[in-house]
Amino acid sequence: MKKDNFFIITGGPGMGKTSLIDALAALGFRCVPETGRDIIRQQVAAGGTALPWGDREAFARLMFEQSLADFHQMAGQTAPVFFDRGIADTIGYLELCELPVPAVMREAAALYRFNKKIFLTPPWKEIYAQDSERKQSFDLAVATYNSMVATYQQLQYDLVVLPIDTIAERVRFMLSATGMK
Repeated sequence: MKKDNFFIITGGPGMGKTSLIDALAALGFRCVPETGRDIIRQQVAAGGTALPWGDREAFARLMFEQSLADFHQMAGQTAPVFFDRGIADTIGYLELCELPVPAVMREAAALYRFNKKIFLTPPWKEIYAQDSERKQSFDLAVATYNSMVATYQQLQYDLVVLPIDTIAERVRFMLSATGMK
Protein backbone atom coordinates (compact mmCIF):
# COMPACT_ATOMS: atom_id res chain seq x y z
CA MET A 1 0.00 0.00 0.00
CA LYS A 2 1.55 3.26 -1.14
CA LYS A 3 0.38 6.57 0.28
CA ASP A 4 1.82 9.49 -1.70
CA ASN A 5 0.14 11.92 0.69
CA PHE A 6 2.11 10.53 3.69
CA PHE A 7 5.31 12.48 4.38
CA ILE A 8 8.01 11.40 6.84
CA ILE A 9 10.29 13.72 8.78
CA THR A 10 13.21 11.76 10.20
CA GLY A 11 16.79 12.18 11.36
CA GLY A 12 18.63 12.08 14.63
CA PRO A 13 17.00 12.97 17.92
CA GLY A 14 16.94 16.62 18.93
CA MET A 15 17.28 18.02 15.42
CA GLY A 16 13.90 19.78 15.20
CA LYS A 17 11.45 17.14 13.95
CA THR A 18 8.85 17.74 16.64
CA SER A 19 9.06 21.52 16.20
CA LEU A 20 8.35 21.04 12.49
CA ILE A 21 5.42 18.71 13.20
CA ASP A 22 4.01 21.25 15.66
CA ALA A 23 4.37 24.07 13.10
CA LEU A 24 2.72 22.00 10.38
CA ALA A 25 -0.15 21.12 12.74
CA ALA A 26 -0.57 24.82 13.56
CA LEU A 27 -1.02 25.43 9.83
CA GLY A 28 -3.85 22.90 9.79
CA PHE A 29 -2.04 19.85 8.45
CA ARG A 30 -2.78 16.45 9.92
CA CYS A 31 0.32 15.28 11.81
CA VAL A 32 1.34 12.11 13.62
CA PRO A 33 3.69 12.62 16.58
CA GLU A 34 6.76 10.51 17.27
CA THR A 35 5.96 7.30 19.13
CA GLY A 36 9.28 6.94 20.95
CA ARG A 37 8.71 9.65 23.54
CA ASP A 38 5.23 8.37 24.38
CA ILE A 39 6.57 4.85 24.83
CA ILE A 40 9.34 6.12 27.09
CA ARG A 41 6.82 8.05 29.23
CA GLN A 42 4.50 5.03 29.47
CA GLN A 43 7.32 2.64 30.33
CA VAL A 44 8.81 4.95 32.97
CA ALA A 45 5.38 5.52 34.56
CA ALA A 46 4.66 1.79 34.61
CA GLY A 47 8.15 0.78 35.75
CA GLY A 48 8.64 -1.02 32.44
CA THR A 49 11.91 -1.97 30.81
CA ALA A 50 11.07 -1.39 27.11
CA LEU A 51 13.34 1.66 26.99
CA PRO A 52 16.30 2.77 24.86
CA TRP A 53 18.50 2.40 27.96
CA GLY A 54 16.83 -0.91 28.94
CA ASP A 55 15.35 -3.59 26.72
CA ARG A 56 16.03 -2.05 23.32
CA GLU A 57 14.41 -4.87 21.37
CA ALA A 58 11.17 -4.52 23.34
CA PHE A 59 11.32 -0.73 22.87
CA ALA A 60 11.78 -1.21 19.10
CA ARG A 61 8.90 -3.67 18.95
CA LEU A 62 6.56 -1.17 20.65
CA MET A 63 7.72 1.62 18.32
CA PHE A 64 7.15 -0.60 15.30
CA GLU A 65 3.68 -1.67 16.43
CA GLN A 66 2.64 1.94 17.05
CA SER A 67 4.11 3.16 13.75
CA LEU A 68 2.20 0.46 11.89
CA ALA A 69 -1.00 1.34 13.79
CA ASP A 70 -0.49 5.03 12.94
CA PHE A 71 -0.14 4.18 9.24
CA HIS A 72 -3.34 2.13 9.27
CA GLN A 73 -5.21 4.75 11.31
CA MET A 74 -4.36 7.44 8.72
CA ALA A 75 -4.83 5.19 5.66
CA GLY A 76 -8.21 6.73 4.77
CA GLN A 77 -6.81 10.27 4.67
CA THR A 78 -6.48 11.87 1.26
CA ALA A 79 -5.04 15.18 2.46
CA PRO A 80 -1.33 15.41 3.32
CA VAL A 81 -0.26 13.73 6.56
CA PHE A 82 3.12 14.42 8.16
CA PHE A 83 4.72 11.76 10.35
CA ASP A 84 7.40 12.38 12.98
CA ARG A 85 9.35 9.24 11.97
CA GLY A 86 8.05 6.29 9.99
CA ILE A 87 7.86 2.52 10.06
CA ALA A 88 11.42 2.16 8.73
CA ASP A 89 12.88 4.22 11.57
CA THR A 90 12.59 1.15 13.78
CA ILE A 91 14.82 -0.74 11.36
CA GLY A 92 17.37 2.06 11.50
CA TYR A 93 17.21 2.05 15.30
CA LEU A 94 17.79 -1.71 15.55
CA GLU A 95 20.67 -1.55 13.07
CA LEU A 96 22.21 1.33 15.01
CA CYS A 97 22.00 -0.81 18.15
CA GLU A 98 23.45 -3.78 16.24
CA LEU A 99 20.35 -5.84 17.04
CA PRO A 100 18.58 -8.22 14.67
CA VAL A 101 15.80 -6.79 12.53
CA PRO A 102 12.79 -9.12 12.43
CA ALA A 103 11.63 -10.05 8.93
CA VAL A 104 8.15 -8.68 9.71
CA MET A 105 9.63 -5.19 10.09
CA ARG A 106 11.44 -5.33 6.76
CA GLU A 107 8.30 -6.69 5.10
CA ALA A 108 6.15 -3.90 6.56
CA ALA A 109 8.64 -1.21 5.47
CA ALA A 110 8.51 -2.62 1.93
CA LEU A 111 4.72 -3.02 1.89
CA TYR A 112 3.56 0.20 3.59
CA ARG A 113 5.14 2.94 1.53
CA PHE A 114 5.13 6.67 2.17
CA ASN A 115 5.73 9.50 -0.28
CA LYS A 116 9.03 8.93 -2.09
CA LYS A 117 10.45 12.14 -0.59
CA ILE A 118 11.72 11.64 2.95
CA PHE A 119 12.62 14.81 4.84
CA LEU A 120 15.75 14.63 6.98
CA THR A 121 16.63 16.97 9.82
CA PRO A 122 20.44 17.08 9.70
CA PRO A 123 22.69 17.17 12.76
CA TRP A 124 22.56 20.63 14.30
CA LYS A 125 24.60 20.94 17.46
CA GLU A 126 23.31 24.41 18.34
CA ILE A 127 19.76 23.19 18.93
CA TYR A 128 20.56 19.75 20.35
CA ALA A 129 19.66 19.25 24.01
CA GLN A 130 19.38 16.22 26.23
CA ASP A 131 16.45 15.75 28.58
CA SER A 132 14.87 13.03 30.72
CA GLU A 133 13.70 11.15 27.62
CA ARG A 134 16.52 12.06 25.24
CA LYS A 135 19.65 10.79 26.93
CA GLN A 136 21.77 10.25 23.81
CA SER A 137 24.97 12.21 23.32
CA PHE A 138 25.19 14.47 20.28
CA ASP A 139 27.56 11.93 18.70
CA LEU A 140 24.94 9.20 19.09
CA ALA A 141 22.32 11.56 17.63
CA VAL A 142 24.57 11.97 14.57
CA ALA A 143 25.00 8.18 14.34
CA THR A 144 21.20 7.87 14.48
CA TYR A 145 20.89 10.36 11.62
CA ASN A 146 23.39 8.35 9.57
CA SER A 147 21.48 5.14 10.30
CA MET A 148 18.23 6.74 9.11
CA VAL A 149 19.94 7.91 5.93
CA ALA A 150 21.22 4.39 5.21
CA THR A 151 17.87 2.77 6.03
CA TYR A 152 15.79 5.02 3.80
CA GLN A 153 18.36 4.81 1.00
CA GLN A 154 18.14 1.00 1.16
CA LEU A 155 14.37 1.32 0.81
CA GLN A 156 14.89 3.51 -2.27
CA TYR A 157 13.37 6.70 -0.96
CA ASP A 158 14.56 10.11 -2.16
CA LEU A 159 16.21 11.91 0.73
CA VAL A 160 15.61 15.65 1.10
CA VAL A 161 17.85 17.26 3.70
CA LEU A 162 16.17 20.21 5.36
CA PRO A 163 18.13 23.45 5.67
CA ILE A 164 19.56 24.51 8.99
CA ASP A 165 17.26 27.48 9.35
CA THR A 166 14.25 28.77 11.27
CA ILE A 167 11.21 26.55 11.74
CA ALA A 168 9.21 28.79 9.40
CA GLU A 169 11.85 28.49 6.65
CA ARG A 170 12.08 24.72 7.10
CA VAL A 171 8.30 24.43 6.80
CA ARG A 172 8.32 26.67 3.72
CA PHE A 173 11.07 24.50 2.21
CA MET A 174 9.11 21.30 2.88
CA LEU A 175 5.86 22.63 1.47
CA SER A 176 7.67 23.89 -1.61
CA ALA A 177 9.42 20.51 -2.07
CA THR A 178 6.06 18.74 -1.89
CA GLY A 179 4.39 21.18 -4.30
CA MET A 180 2.00 22.47 -1.62
CA LYS A 181 3.31 26.07 -1.74
